[in-house]
Amino acid sequence: MVEKSNELGLLLKELLKKRSLSMRKLSQLTGIDTAIISKIINGKRKATPDHLQRFADKLDISILRLYEAAGYPVYQNHSDLNESIGHIQSILENTNLVDKEFRLNDVKEELEKYQQLSLEEEGNATILGQFEKKLEKVGSIGPFIHSLKVMYKQFSRKIGTKMELALIGGALLYFIVNLDCIPDYLFPIGYIDDAIVINWVMNGLSMKNGGI
Repeated sequence: MVEKSNELGLLLKELLKKRSLSMRKLSQLTGIDTAIISKIINGKRKATPDHLQRFADKLDISILRLYEAAGYPVYQNHSDLNESIGHIQSILENTNLVDKEFRLNDVKEELEKYQQLSLEEEGNATILGQFEKKLEKVGSIGPFIHSLKVMYKQFSRKIGTKMELALIGGALLYFIVNLDCIPDYLFPIGYIDDAIVINWVMNGLSMKNGGI
């Protein structure tokens, strides 16, 4: 049985062999020092999320597969966010990457702060100036990307009441700002709290006016 700590190394060796690449060439492609790549492959160093993203980009492999091989917590089912909370917490309790409990109240408190900020000039500028950059960084991760784009379109055109725009702006700021209740680098569970926020906001808007 393959040790979890070395599973990534074996996978990378297989990928390099399949593509006729040396570690030196992979270093040139990814910008990661050859010595670091060697340590990762030989199980002497843990790959960071940034390393994995670069490997995925240059070796044409799913980032999810690399996260699994590296031993990072992975959670893919976003179908029922509320029922997922217990599972998310159990994952976080078994990793040393997060040192605090994930609670919905924490998410709600952060969202309320961002809703107020979105009504101010600073918050508005952040949304209009940073949303597309964050979206580009995230790519198509998560089923909530379409909702985000729709919400951004409404916010940028100022379509809706002040309260509705505050709801939308709060969700957009929560997505943009990196101080999430679950760090974004815990892919893909790192975007669960963003999805919860968007789900709340979309439901709130639907109750007000039948949806966006």
